[in-house]
Amino acid sequence: MSFKNGLKRFFGIKSEEELKKIKTPKEKAKEFFESLLFAGIAAFFIITFVIQNTRIPTGSMEDTILVGDFVLVNKFIYGSESPKYIPFTQIEIPHFRLPAFRNPRRKDIVVFEFPGMKDQLHATERGVNYVKRCIGLPGDTIQVINKVVYVNHKQFWIPPHILYIAGYTKPAGEVNDQIFPNGMPWNEDNYGPLIVPKKGYTIQLNANNVAQWAITIDREYDKRVVDVNNGVVTIEGKPVTSYTFKKDYYFMMGDNRDDSLDSRFWGFVSRDMIEGEAFITLFSWNRDIPFTDFFRLIGSIRPDRILLLLH
Repeated sequence: MSFKNGLKRFFGIKSEEELKKIKTPKEKAKEFFESLLFAGIAAFFIITFVIQNTRIPTGSMEDTILVGDFVLVNKFIYGSESPKYIPFTQIEIPHFRLPAFRNPRRKDIVVFEFPGMKDQLHATERGVNYVKRCIGLPGDTIQVINKVVYVNHKQFWIPPHILYIAGYTKPAGEVNDQIFPNGMPWNEDNYGPLIVPKKGYTIQLNANNVAQWAITIDREYDKRVVDVNNGVVTIEGKPVTSYTFKKDYYFMMGDNRDDSLDSRFWGFVSRDMIEGEAFITLFSWNRDIPFTDFFRLIGSIRPDRILLLLH
């Protein structure tokens, strides 16, 4: 069957001769499975390259996005990418990215592949997507002072549904060992200043600051390459005093600032890990209610969040 005829099958377009012809059960079955095949191909293309639905499992973006929201993601705008992994496995395969209409901007709600915790080369489970707000672009300087975010030394725009739940602020000087990068005397409420690396940006490396940059450099190589021997920093066994980044990076934070596992804890997101922009809530309900309690689950639908544009 030609591609043209396949498209006709998919959209249910029939010629006058086909409408008049009486089909045998075998011909009807063949037509059904052909239509099913082309529908599957079309759905795969749309999900892979255009728009994808994703479910929100955590409250890190509340009250902008709620747990139980089903969000549509525009994958085309940042450059759609073919699948990275064999389905249901952690095995990476050759993939490609289409040209982007634009790069992520500050304020965008971005869907990206989780890079892993601050000491991990990559996530334990590959291909897991996170949803956060883009705070910092390549080359930006990020700082948090008493929970207020500053970008390039200017107060950052405040999301309309920003949420604080802790009720207190950790003072400057109170160190959180879980904070990225390693060795910095910061916490999530008083953080930075930290420069977001960009492609071509060169840093000086020495035994005192190598812990701050090691994991980002290792991730660029996709293997452990940074080491310190007798006070000398080495990359792949060669002594170095500087490093030039090969990728652009972004800094992400959740709108629920006190309950968000974000770049403050695990680091930068490289451009090639960004999947798309979340732009609309398609549907929403209370995901904690089991499907067995069907009527209560239906009653938990949030009508005010259906087709709600995100910003």
